[in-house]
Amino acid sequence: METQVIVPKVEMAAEPIEPADANQDDEPRKKRSVRKRRKSRFMLKLVLGWTTVLAVIVIGARQLFPEEDTENIAPPVSAKKQEVISDEDMLILDENLQKCSDVFAGFLQAGVPEQRNQYVLSPVTTASRMALFYSMNPLPVIQPDTLTPTANAILKLPGGKAIETLWTTQDGRRMDVVFREESGEWKIDWDHFARFSDYPWSLFLAGNEEAEGEFRLLARERLAEERKKEETISVVLYAPRFGRPEESGFQSPEFLVSRRSRDGQLLDAAFELARQKKTIYQSKLPDLNPDGMIRVRVKVKRSEVNMERKFEITKVIGCHWYSVDDPGVVPTPSPDTDKVEEPPTQSR
Repeated sequence: METQVIVPKVEMAAEPIEPADANQDDEPRKKRSVRKRRKSRFMLKLVLGWTTVLAVIVIGARQLFPEEDTENIAPPVSAKKQEVISDEDMLILDENLQKCSDVFAGFLQAGVPEQRNQYVLSPVTTASRMALFYSMNPLPVIQPDTLTPTANAILKLPGGKAIETLWTTQDGRRMDVVFREESGEWKIDWDHFARFSDYPWSLFLAGNEEAEGEFRLLARERLAEERKKEETISVVLYAPRFGRPEESGFQSPEFLVSRRSRDGQLLDAAFELARQKKTIYQSKLPDLNPDGMIRVRVKVKRSEVNMERKFEITKVIGCHWYSVDDPGVVPTPSPDTDKVEEPPTQSR
C-alpha cells in the first residue's frame, strides 16, 4: 500500500513592486543623511577641541598667576572717594530738592531784577547790587525746560547746611547753584551763582582812575614748583565765564603776595588743598575750575603812580565764591608773621 505524503501548500507573500525610479530618488536622501551625520560629528569635534584648549589656557593662567586672597583686596575706589550720605542729609535732599528746582525755575523766568529778588538770599541788600550787576552783565536767556540736573549734595557752610546743585543746558553750559534756607524758605546764593563783582574785571584793569572793588575771580599760581622757596607767591587773576566754568576770561598782571602775610598763607593753603584734590567746605560736586586754578574772593585796588597803572590785592576775603565771610581754609602761620610789616601786594 502506497503511502502518500501530503505537502502543505505555502503561499509566499508577494514582494511589492517598486516603481522604476524609486532607487534613483532614494540615493540623494542617503547621501544627504551621510553628509549631515559627518557635519554633526565635525561640529562636535570642533566644540570639544575648543573646550579643551580653553581649559588648558585657564589652568595655565592660574598656575602662572595664582589668585590672591580676595579678603585682603580692597574694592576699586574712584578718583574722588565716594562719600556716605547720612540719613539726615538724605532727608534734607529728599524734602527740598524739588523746592530748590522750583525756585531756580522761577528765578530764570523772572524778567527783571525786581521780580528775581524773591528767589535770592537777603533780597533787600541784594536788589540794588543785582540791578547794577545785570546792567553791565546781562543774564543769558535760559529756559527752565532746557535744564538737566546732574548732581546734588549737602554743603556744610559756616552757620548751617546748604544744598549744592549742578545743572547743564542743551547747548552745553554748566551752572553750579547753591541754595540756603532763610526764614523757612530755600533761596539762591546769588553772589555765588552770578560770580558777583563790583566791576567787570576787564573794565577794571583797563581803567585809569583810582578805584577799589570786590571781585570773584579765578587764581592761578605761577611757577609753583620753581618759586616754592621764594618769599612771595606769584598769582595771576582771571575773570570767570558764566556757564563755561572750565574756561577763563580776561587775565590780570602778575601779583606778588608775601608768604608771611595772612593773604599769602590763605592762598598757599588753598592751592595746596587743590593739589591734594580736596575741596572747600567738603563740597562733593565735580571740580569745574580750569586746571590749576582756584576760586577766590578778593579786594583789589587800582592806582596810578608816575603815569603807570598799579594794582594790589588789599584783602583775600575767601578762597571760594559763597556769600560767607569765612575764608574757607586755615592759614598756616609763619614764625615771622607777627614780626614783619607787610607792604601792599603789588602787581607788576
